[in-house]
Amino acid sequence: MAKVTGIGGVFFKSRGDSKALAAWYRQHLGMALEDFGGAVLRWPDDKADDLGLTVWHVADHDSKWFSPSDSAFMINYRVDDLDGLLAQLQADGIAIVGGPEMHENGKFAWIMDPDGNKVELWEPKLWASRDESGPPQ
Repeated sequence: MAKVTGIGGVFFKSRGDSKALAAWYRQHLGMALEDFGGAVLRWPDDKADDLGLTVWHVADHDSKWFSPSDSAFMINYRVDDLDGLLAQLQADGIAIVGGPEMHENGKFAWIMDPDGNKVELWEPKLWASRDESGPPQ
């Protein structure tokens, strides 16, 4: 059977000025914008020990996970240094709406982008042993 093998891209509409929103992501989250206006995130550039997982999940219709956003989606961005990024964001006047929190698969924090979308930031955990407690292969 043919099947999905990964996430090929994330696309969403801006509620206002799309170029300004893309520039905010470039300035505050380090997304290198290409000529077409978006970013290309390459797995080989990610140095986390999990070998580049992408998680896909459908939340319940009454989930509060995306709050305080009223969007029907939330994007999780992998980061290489969550504490450093949070310090940069706070210095830029961007409120941290949750976290940082440590979970079994890494460290998480949440912010809001200028369009009111909740953004999840994730620093993957470095697994001691993939055989025992590591992520699925």
